[in-house]
Order: sequence, then C-alpha cells, then structure tokens
Amino acid sequence: MTRIACFGELLCRLSPPGRTLLRTATSLDLHVGGAEANVAIGLASLGHSTSMIGLIPDDGLGDTALAALRGAGVNCEGLRREPGRMGLYFLTPGASLRSSEIVYDRANSVFACAAPESWDWDALLDGMDWLHLSGITPALGAGPAQAAITAAKAAHAKGMKVIFDGNYRARLWEAWDSDPRTTLTELVSQADVLFGNHRDISLLLGQTFSGDGPERRRDAALAAFKTFPNLSMIASTARHLIDADHHRLAARLDTPTQHVQTEELSITGIIDRIGGGDAFATGVLHGLLSAAPDDLENIARSGLAVAALKHSLPGDASLFGIKDLMAFMEGSLDVRR
Repeated sequence: MTRIACFGELLCRLSPPGRTLLRTATSLDLHVGGAEANVAIGLASLGHSTSMIGLIPDDGLGDTALAALRGAGVNCEGLRREPGRMGLYFLTPGASLRSSEIVYDRANSVFACAAPESWDWDALLDGMDWLHLSGITPALGAGPAQAAITAAKAAHAKGMKVIFDGNYRARLWEAWDSDPRTTLTELVSQADVLFGNHRDISLLLGQTFSGDGPERRRDAALAAFKTFPNLSMIASTARHLIDADHHRLAARLDTPTQHVQTEELSITGIIDRIGGGDAFATGVLHGLLSAAPDDLENIARSGLAVAALKHSLPGDASLFGIKDLMAFMEGSLDVRR
C-alpha cells in the first residue's frame, strides 16, 4: 500500500452555530482542520495509509486535534508535542447572498514558531512513498517556508512523489516580509502533482493567460509543464457561485499530453464548503491510487465526487468511505438500508 505523509499545521476552527454572526454568538462549534490534515483524514477514510507530520501544543486543544486524526485512522507518530499555542481560525458561515468570512488567530503558534532545522526529514519520511504539502505552510513565515522547501527536496531526493496544493492565502503572506513567488516556485519545482488553476500559475510565472476558461487553463498548464519539467499532472476545479447554498463545480486534469474537464455538477443545500478544495485533492489522489494513471476521466470524477460530498458535511475534512463514494458515483440518493 502506498504510504502518504502530510506535513502542515493543525488548526482548531471555531464558528457560531446556526449561521449566526460571530459578533452575536454566545457559543461556538469546534472542528479540527488544516489543509494537509484534511487530506490525511480524507484519504484515511477511503482506506489509504496516511501519516501526519507536524507540531501541536501539549494541552487540551492538542489532545482534541490528536483525537480527531487518530479517530479517522491517521498515523500520528510524526506529530511532535511541545508547549505553545494552537493555531485558531474563526468562521462566520455564509447564507443566501451573504458570503462566509474567516478571521485567523494563528500568529506565533507552536507550529509557526518551530525552527526549520528541528525537523528530521530522513527519519520522518522513512518508508513513505508520497509527500503532500500546501502553500499555506510557507505562508506562515520564514521558518515554516524553509521547512516546507527542505521537506520537498528531501522527499524528491528519496524518489518519493511530491504533491503540492497551491492554496494561496494572501492575508498570511502579507503579514510578514515574504516573497511568495520565489518560495512557491522553489516548492513547485520539486512537485510531481500540482493542485492549482491558471491564477496560481500566473503568480508563479509572472504572466497572464487569455481566452475562455478551458482554453486559458490549458495554455497555463502547458506553460507550467514547460517551466517545471518534474510536473506530471495539474488538477483544478472551476467553481461558479449562485449563492452561499448553491454552487456549480467542475473538475479538470491536465498532463503534458492530455486534458479532461468534467461537466459542471450543481451542488445545492450546501452545509459547509470549507475544505472543499482539500476534499477535491483527496478524491484526485484516491483516483491516482485506485485507477490507471492515464484514466484521467475517472480520476477527475473521483475528485469531483469527494468534493461534492464534502459540501454536505460540517467540519473541515471529508470523512466519507468507499461505499459512500460508490453510492454517489452511481447516483444513489435514496435511503440506503
């Protein structure tokens, strides 16, 4: 079985229940999240071997995060615990024509303050086949950025497949004296699979792409493959928002020689869209592990299916198993007895 390591910061999400406003809330719901942890949990729920590498505080919030990962079947031997604070974020869920809003409270978290040399990548990646990273980790500061780059280079040197999800977060990058283009370029140069769209590629290459949606995405993908010869696949979604409760979503995969884009799927009655991109990554990686490598259609449909299912579930991570995925693929909407 392919063993997938995920490196990144675990967070606790706090949000008012019932789609009320944060400023009027008298209680908050708590969910454990984090882009890389969401993928680890999602893949473990689908039966894959995943391990989480990170640093959490040695307190009750750290206990909560650890329990969430272990409960989903994620190996946590790579999680260190030290005194410090847990990264938090506050979500005001959107409704109807009101958009969701996120407020970060993660500065100086125990993960963000970790020295880049404190990670023993030779030991942490021992026996692993894939490494999953995202652009959120390097956005946290110079230390996490260097740690992510060192991890990617170590994995590449070991012959592992490196998966990188752009996950560009402008507010995080702008909070310190950062150079996102240079940092992300160094990370993508080590990657085999990139999750990102034409806007992410524009940031990396410093050029714009014109034309309609599919044509623009193909041009951007070809430019990325030319610049980053190690890349073998780029995966992305196209999302059209009708309102907070109704989105249309399509999945796209590009390789140097092929591309496929699914038809749009109408997602209504949305419960929680946070983590939808991580669920898409989960579904694509599941497809890569389960289907023929060149079966782009089924891999894209797998990504779209897990992303769509995630919109029906509160919290940050997809917890759906193989039977749930198969039922969705078969179009089964009635009660399963």
